[in-house]
Amino acid sequence: MTEHYDILIVGGGLVGASLACALAGAGLQPPLRIGMIEAAPFGSRSQASFDDRAIALAAGSRRIFEGMGLWADIAPAATPIEHIHVSDRGRFGFTRLDRREEGVPALGYVALSRELGQVLAARVRQLDSLELITPAEVTAIDNTDTAARVRLRHEGAAVEVTADLVVAADGARSRVRETLGIVATEWDYRQTAIITNIRTARPHQQVAYERFTDQGPIALLPMSEGRCSVVWTLPSAQVDEIMALDDAGFLARLQARFGYRVGHFERVGRRDAYPLRLVRAQESIRPRLALIGNAAHTLHPIAGQGFNLGLRDVAALAEVICDARRAGRDIGAAAVLQRYADWRRADHRRVIAFTDGLTRLFTQPLAPVALLRDAGMLAMDLCPPAKRLFGRLTMGRSGRLPRLARGVEL
Repeated sequence: MTEHYDILIVGGGLVGASLACALAGAGLQPPLRIGMIEAAPFGSRSQASFDDRAIALAAGSRRIFEGMGLWADIAPAATPIEHIHVSDRGRFGFTRLDRREEGVPALGYVALSRELGQVLAARVRQLDSLELITPAEVTAIDNTDTAARVRLRHEGAAVEVTADLVVAADGARSRVRETLGIVATEWDYRQTAIITNIRTARPHQQVAYERFTDQGPIALLPMSEGRCSVVWTLPSAQVDEIMALDDAGFLARLQARFGYRVGHFERVGRRDAYPLRLVRAQESIRPRLALIGNAAHTLHPIAGQGFNLGLRDVAALAEVICDARRAGRDIGAAAVLQRYADWRRADHRRVIAFTDGLTRLFTQPLAPVALLRDAGMLAMDLCPPAKRLFGRLTMGRSGRLPRLARGVEL
């Protein structure tokens, strides 16, 4: 007999696991039967999103995790960001944000992907209404019937399952998206982000730095134990040279590009490099299918918006599903999924335009453009209303917010 699920989540990374936790904690009766497909053993370091990269969690994302009952477990490993300092290397432009001016406990938080993943994995394993299907991968999807039929390769065997709704949370190279022929537009920034952490001579004092250079931005994010997470964006042609440097050489090059706002860079951890692309699916829904997270949109890491945008996808889709189920509607119906697509469109466009625009603006070498952008940064720093708008966007508090993002239960 073919197994049937109310919802089949393809991808058990941070976004997929967050959706499972949100739905399972919504108090629906009877609870939704959820299946989660993951290619790697669940919760292991071999899962791409459960590695040692640092994630900047917006203040709005904290509220979502609070609504899911997870923040108390995440908080001990999350370092608060109390101040943000944005500057243009070698020029006069800068802007500052302060948690007190915004009236929030913190502008955001920094947590390791691995530690966040451990919290989510622990909760997922406690969910009686969820079945983990791992290691497995999707080989085909037929979503034209009254239920989606999904064929899998699971533990070496061919398996078929059905679901009222399939949710693709399987990343930028989404197998579900490709299987169904959903076109994604891509832009190669020809940049690569080197990710590491460093120890500095001066304490970071809960300050996050975003320093724009002519080659790409450098972000320093406050972490526990006096460390800073580094996201150093470089032209891809230079990455092999930088990665080949010994620790002393690497720190010297990074110091020369960033400066001495936190003193000398003293130690560096493991380095990893990730090519940067903008990926955006042209459709976020199909019959009995919804795309969330990187499967729908993959962003430049500038301003740390990618995971936070995906988490708002989770909060919105969970609300749409719960509302439909309580109203006795088919959760995979076109009208139900269209509500999700319409709701998320503006936020996707706004954040993509913001991150892509910043990337292009601050790599523009023309002197008149540089003068205008620096004048604009200073004007924002001196104009509280403009700064509040900027703060609301970076904290994930702009536009129409889902219930979870407003501190309201599903």
